[in-house]
Formats: sequence, structure tokens, C-alpha cells
Amino acid sequence: MISSSKRGHDVKRQSFWWLFWGLVVVLGVGLGTWQWERAGDKRAYLARLHEAPELQAPQNTPPEGARIVLSGEYLAEETYFLDNRVVDGRVGVAALTPLRGEDGRLWLIQRGYLPTGPTRDEPSVATPAGTVRLSGQWQPANDDALVFGDNQEGRRLQSIDLAAWSSLPDFAHDGWVHLEQGGGALKPWWQPNVMPPSRHLGYAVQWWGLAATALVVMLVGGRHLFYRDDRQERATGSSMQE
Repeated sequence: MISSSKRGHDVKRQSFWWLFWGLVVVLGVGLGTWQWERAGDKRAYLARLHEAPELQAPQNTPPEGARIVLSGEYLAEETYFLDNRVVDGRVGVAALTPLRGEDGRLWLIQRGYLPTGPTRDEPSVATPAGTVRLSGQWQPANDDALVFGDNQEGRRLQSIDLAAWSSLPDFAHDGWVHLEQGGGALKPWWQPNVMPPSRHLGYAVQWWGLAATALVVMLVGGRHLFYRDDRQERATGSSMQE
């Protein structure tokens, strides 16, 4: 007779095999489906940005990606700089200057990139005086920026935070305009930080490929494991009968 301990060991080994590879299959299918859904979300997001309206100094909070048109005067002395921007391999900052609109409301304008090199001296930038007319893309404020240590060092900010202008009246809306055209524009550097849908689809295919491979390994290997244990049991049984 075949020992119960030997049979129990074989059952455990086969159970572990099916459980492990089954989890890999489920994981691959799940992650692939998630990436597929992310691709759909990104397509919808990019479509919303593309269809965002053009608004003249809106009273209500503008939707993300809206093209904002403003007229007003810069508060040059209130300029801060977004630190550690890299454009064309050169280190620099982005100039952040409040604009007082014609109706008296304040808007934060991200004016573009200013090269500084590795120096930590306080940056400076020329700002046009008098009334300027400009337009740019709206980005709502958010709290997902990763900041190590203090956000502010002199006039440098690790991430855009409207609290840096706490001495001023409240801004018209919680967010800022990425300047595209108009007075005070510097070299553009910003674009929506969005992974393209095609990359999510590529990841989905990779995960599904992993799941398919794991399924083949699970079935072929499990079948081989079963028949091997069965042959060993038969051989053991025959030898004991002799």
C-alpha cells in the first residue's frame, strides 16, 4: 500500500501548484483590466482638455484645461519661482507672478522657464509694467505634489502653493494659469502630466500575456505533476505487491 503521508505530500504539492499559478493568472487578468480601464480614463481626460472652453476672466471656477484670457497688471514684487525645472538638459526655475485683473481679482500666472544653472542664488526675472493681455491653460490646485522638507526656500518653491502669497488677498480661484501667449511669457515647459492611453494599452497587453503564459504553465505543469505522482504511486504499489 502507498503510505498516507506520501499521498498527502503529493496532494499538498499539487494544491500549492494550482494555487500559486492560479493567483498569477488572476493577478495578470486583474492588472491588465485595470490598465485597460486607465486607458479609457486617459482618453476621456484628454478629450475634456481638448474640448475645454475659452473663458474671459471667468467668475466661476473654470474647468481644467480651459483657456483663460486675462487683462491686468503684474505684481512683479510678488514673483516666486518653482524650483528644479529641467528644459533641454538645463536646470532652471519657472516664474510665478500674480496678476491683478481689470476687475481687481488676483490670478497666479506660471510664466514659463528661466534658466539658472546649478547656482542657488535667488533668481530674478524682468516683468512688464502696465497693462498686459495674456492667455493660457488653467490648472486647478491640488495636494498630490511630493515635497521633501520645507516647500519654500527664500523665493523658491518646491511645488506651487497659493499659501506662499498669504499676504495678498485671495486669488480669484484655487489654481493657476500656464501662460501661453501675452506679456511676460518665458520659454514654455509645462504640459499636462498624462501617460498616453497607448502606453496603458501596452501594459494591459503585457499583463494579459503574463496571465496567458501562467495559465499554460499551470495546465501543462499541473498535468505533468499529476501524471508523475500517479506513476510514482503505481510504481510504489507494484513494488510492494512483489
